[in-house]
Amino acid sequence: MDIIDTYKTIKEPSQGLYREKGSRFISFVFPVSGESEIKLFVDQIRHEHHDARHHCYAWILGIEGQDWRANDDGEPSGTAGRPILGQIRSAGLTNVLLVVTRYFGGKLLGVSGLTNAYKVASRSAISNAEIIDRIVYESYELRYPYDLMNDVMKILKEANLEQYEHSFGLECRINVNIRLSEKERLLSRFKRIQGLTYSLCEGRKES
Repeated sequence: MDIIDTYKTIKEPSQGLYREKGSRFISFVFPVSGESEIKLFVDQIRHEHHDARHHCYAWILGIEGQDWRANDDGEPSGTAGRPILGQIRSAGLTNVLLVVTRYFGGKLLGVSGLTNAYKVASRSAISNAEIIDRIVYESYELRYPYDLMNDVMKILKEANLEQYEHSFGLECRINVNIRLSEKERLLSRFKRIQGLTYSLCEGRKES
């Protein structure tokens, strides 16, 4: 089975706007990495736009978009969070939070009108954002005696691995970033070098 190690997200926060029958729908899209960060951004929007009637939002997390949530924040069920989520998915994005703040204009829009307004506002913020591809890596520390240097460097050069935190002596240490899709193949090559050991460093890297 192929391992997925790339995903689409946005480079930096962006905004959009949609007006309908006096109501203003201001949309905000953020790149995010976890639920604690999502809460901070939602709270920030609520504070900055405390006089708005609704702050509806949706988010998706994970390389394959496996974690998600949609919130209508008092709007009729399914008219806000779901269309916001739909626009994130339509753009093929993950690790994204999208909040749409509504200032009520005094006229009811109805279910279809609301659904369309949140959809268009969401699309506006995404269209104004710079969409980028990110690659996910795992970091490993390689340890080996100096006389194995040529064998190790041959693999690093052929695989074009990013290196950092070198330490060369009787025992050498090098930290490398390996794409998830290349991990099994490259670790198998390292295993075949007798005298070399490796260990997984904490946390994943992205670029």
